Amino acid sequence: MCGIVGYIGNRQASPILLDGLRRLEYRGYDSAGLALLGEDQELQIVKRAGRIDNLRKAVAETNPQGSTGISHTRWATHGAATDENAHPHRDQSGKLVLVHNGVIEN
Repeated sequence: MCGIVGYIGNRQASPILLDGLRRLEYRGYDSAGLALLGEDQELQIVKRAGRIDNLRKAVAETNPQGSTGISHTRWATHGAATDENAHPHRDQSGKLVLVHNGVIEN
């Protein structure tokens, strides 16, 4: 099971996204992450294995900025619970991020 929270608005997105993920903690998870679209249209991704508090600390350290974002909690069914496997994932162009619930096969 995963949890997905998105935000588009005038406020900084990261506190809203983190609060949304906190509200979904009861569903269970092993990693969490978020992506923000900054004013410069650059995507910033922060993701961590473990508790949402790990993500919260990483966000405090990196201070990503943006009023549009998406966040995700993951319960691993394929692949280990690692920072790399946490969502969001970025495409090869770096212009798209996504989160999903399930398995995507090539």
